Amino acid sequence: MSEIRNKISFDEFSKVELKVGKILSAENMPGYKKILRLIVDLGGEEREIMSGLAKHYQPEEMVNKNVIVCTNLEPRKFGDQVSDGMILAASNENGKPILLTVVEDTIPGSQIT
Repeated sequence: MSEIRNKISFDEFSKVELKVGKILSAENMPGYKKILRLIVDLGGEEREIMSGLAKHYQPEEMVNKNVIVCTNLEPRKFGDQVSDGMILAASNENGKPILLTVVEDTIPGSQIT
């Protein structure tokens, strides 16, 4: 059993905003070998999110995938682009990121509760 580090309170966790997003487009980001530039539908809005998935996924593999997105992180700059969210993933035994998703189709922007 692994040790739990950096425990947070329920109140701290409740500040994390997770939503279902649908990837509308994906492309390699010029000047970055590991980064994909994604446009993600979050219901009432579309967001540009940079994600370190390019070593493991081709852009065309990403389109139309439902993913889990942390939507209330502070934006982060990648060159001239700004990433406004984070796609969640787990790692397999080889270190490949496995995208977190939902089992059934759901509406983009659905809140994770």
